Amino acid sequence: MAKGRSRLVQAQKAAKKQHHQPSKRQKPNPSSAKNPNSSKPKPPPPKSHLAPTIPFSPSHAILLVGEGDLSFAASLATHHACTRLTATVYESSPAALLEKYPHASANLSALSSAGAKVLYNIDAKKMSPFLKSKSPPEGAMDRILFNFPHVGGKSTDVNRQVRHNQELLVEFFKRAMLSLAPRGKVVVTLFEGEPYTLWNVRDLGRHAGLAVERSFRFRAEAYPGYRHARTLGVVRKGGGKGAESETRWRGEERRARSYVFVRREDAPVPGAKRRKGEESESESESSGSEGEGWTGFGKDEGEEEDGEEDGDGPGEVGGEDEEREDDGGDKDGDTSKPDE
Repeated sequence: MAKGRSRLVQAQKAAKKQHHQPSKRQKPNPSSAKNPNSSKPKPPPPKSHLAPTIPFSPSHAILLVGEGDLSFAASLATHHACTRLTATVYESSPAALLEKYPHASANLSALSSAGAKVLYNIDAKKMSPFLKSKSPPEGAMDRILFNFPHVGGKSTDVNRQVRHNQELLVEFFKRAMLSLAPRGKVVVTLFEGEPYTLWNVRDLGRHAGLAVERSFRFRAEAYPGYRHARTLGVVRKGGGKGAESETRWRGEERRARSYVFVRREDAPVPGAKRRKGEESESESESSGSEGEGWTGFGKDEGEEEDGEEDGDGPGEVGGEDEEREDDGGDKDGDTSKPDE
């Protein structure tokens, strides 16, 4: 009898213990369990998924200076649907351009089909202003882009190269100011690292009455068909015209940064109130809708702004890796000197 009671007590204890301990297969009650991610913001998307920054819109009047083989201009005309495009080259004629860049014929055809203008014999340091036919005259260009400016030459004297390239940019900025439309922007793209950091491109712009609004990582893949063209042109083994062309130098694969300059009086001031006429523009910037502002894919970590965010024009895209750096460049198109 005692053994029977003992077994009964043990069975009751086991049943009670099992009742208070949930089975391993038992799913927790979602209403009682706290979601650890409920109060945390979602992590930003990987950088590779962020859109590149495009500092212009298809409707802008765009001037491209020192365009080399015109592959960048052709990309703007064919892939970015830019309809008011003027590209300039240092070479004196189409024949001179094709002698230097034999592959440029396809780019010339693309620009012609798109109705874009190509101007020859244009020196970045001496170019005449592009003006609207009104009184008083004002600049006609909403965006002026100079990709990878470089005076050329093979000098190993770094100080001399730096000085000559600084002179090129200072004169270019002065000439660009004359062609810049109200609230227009000048974009200069340089490779990162020395010797280009020694150029101090920000200070050069300030000397001409400009201020850096922001800078961003230049991504060549945003411009299908674009290939970096050296100031030297296509380098050939042996040096003769009939010599074999050497393997193309892939400058577009190097890290580069674009600097966006505005007139000093247009530069945003941190904490300053906008004028009454700018209220609608401010709304478009904050909402990411169309306006004279950067449309919104958001900022990447380390985005650079010199002052308050001003924005892009209609259809402009702000994207990846805008940050506070001084960097440098080499040469995409041509400059004031024909060889590098």
